[in-house]
Amino acid sequence: MRIPVIEGIIDRRILANYRIDPDVMARVLPAPFRPKLIHGSAIGGVCLIRLKNVRPRFLPFSGGTRSENAAHRFAVEWDSDGQTHEGVYVNRRDTDSCLNALAGGRIFPGTHHHAAFTVEESEDHFSVEMQSKDGEAHMKVVGSITDHLPETSVFPSLAAASDFFEQGSLGYSASDAEGHYDGLELRCQDWAAEPLLIESISSSFFDEPDRFPSGSVEFDCALLMRGIQHEWHSRQDLCCPVTVET
Repeated sequence: MRIPVIEGIIDRRILANYRIDPDVMARVLPAPFRPKLIHGSAIGGVCLIRLKNVRPRFLPFSGGTRSENAAHRFAVEWDSDGQTHEGVYVNRRDTDSCLNALAGGRIFPGTHHHAAFTVEESEDHFSVEMQSKDGEAHMKVVGSITDHLPETSVFPSLAAASDFFEQGSLGYSASDAEGHYDGLELRCQDWAAEPLLIESISSSFFDEPDRFPSGSVEFDCALLMRGIQHEWHSRQDLCCPVTVET
């Protein structure tokens, strides 16, 4: 799926991350993706992002759309054309924008589900909750600005965590066609993240014990990004043969 370059501002982005047993996460991921590991742990999480002034770059005016969006995402690797690539796999996207929900998977890469968001935030405290209209997904993150990552984090420093997630700029999203994944690259002019001390976190996906048995997933850390100029660039889709069990 090819789109013109889309630009805008990341008004607020929360990346709340879990460290996951690699074997358990491998069972969640579709082919051709496999977990990208750091110190033996796989990484997955939720992204709660508010975008503003989003518009095709070729338009002459400076305005644009605004939306709250959410995603369940995983740090992954995959092989293509004889090379190993890295990025993120997004198994579900939700949005409060009717336009995004209508265009997602048709005009814009990645199927988007319509959702309601409840947001309460100040300069240093954030509470963001998402409930999908179809009842299939829910997430909530509450936290405050801090100056360090949790001591239990798999990342040794803020810089290491920031670098890890910056390398995941290329994302592939599940589409309505089985075995077909829409490609999209996020480019930030000034990538900058600060740590967020999480007071509470919930996710209908990561809290599901049939998917993630007890002990296989633990909260790791959260990062916050604000006021970031960015662009979305379409990338070649991945199409993988679907294995049919006989």
